[in-house]
Amino acid sequence: MKRIVIAAVLAAMAFGCGGRTVTRTDPGTVTDLSGYWNDTDSRMVADSMVAQCLSADWLHMSFRGESGRGETPKPVVVVGGVRNQSLEHINTDVFMSNIERAMLESGRILIASGGTAREEVRRERREQSIFASPETAAAFGREVGADYVMVGTVNSVEDREGSVRAVYYQVNLELVSVETALKVWMGSTEIKKIIEW
Repeated sequence: MKRIVIAAVLAAMAFGCGGRTVTRTDPGTVTDLSGYWNDTDSRMVADSMVAQCLSADWLHMSFRGESGRGETPKPVVVVGGVRNQSLEHINTDVFMSNIERAMLESGRILIASGGTAREEVRRERREQSIFASPETAAAFGREVGADYVMVGTVNSVEDREGSVRAVYYQVNLELVSVETALKVWMGSTEIKKIIEW
C-alpha cells in the first residue's frame, strides 16, 4: 500500500512539473496577460509623453530664446523621479528608461545622468584622478549642467463588478526649469483596460 501511495505522489509531481511551456517572443509583442501595467504600456506611454513634450512651445520659445549655450544648443534634461501612486507594483525605472530612450532617439534633447548613474560616473572620475595617467584621466568640473528636470506620477483607479474589472491609468509628467523652478511643460496620458474572466 505504501508503494502505491509513493508511486501516485511521484506521478503527480512528474505531471505537475512537466506541464510548463516557455515560448520566446519579440519584446515588442503586446502581451496583456493579467490586465495590469506592463512593458507595452510603459513603451506606449513614454513615446506618447515624449511626443507631447517635444511638440510643446517650451522647446521652441523658452529654451531656444534664452539658452546662452554655445557648444550645447540642445536642452539638457534629467529624468528624475516618477512616483508610482497606482494600486499595483509598477517598476518606474523601466518607464523612466523608456522616456530617456525616446528623448535621445528624437535627436532634439540631451539626457544628463541622474541619481545613482551620476554617482557612479563621479566615482569613476575620482578614481581616474588617482589611478589613470594624467593624459587620459577625465577632468573635474566639465559636466554639462541640466536645464530641466522631468518628474511625474503614475496613478490608477480600479473598478470591479463580478467577473469584470476596469483599470484606468493616468500618467502625469512635468518639465521643470532647474534655474527658475518654473514648470515649462505638463503632459498627461491615459490608458483604460477592461479585463473579463
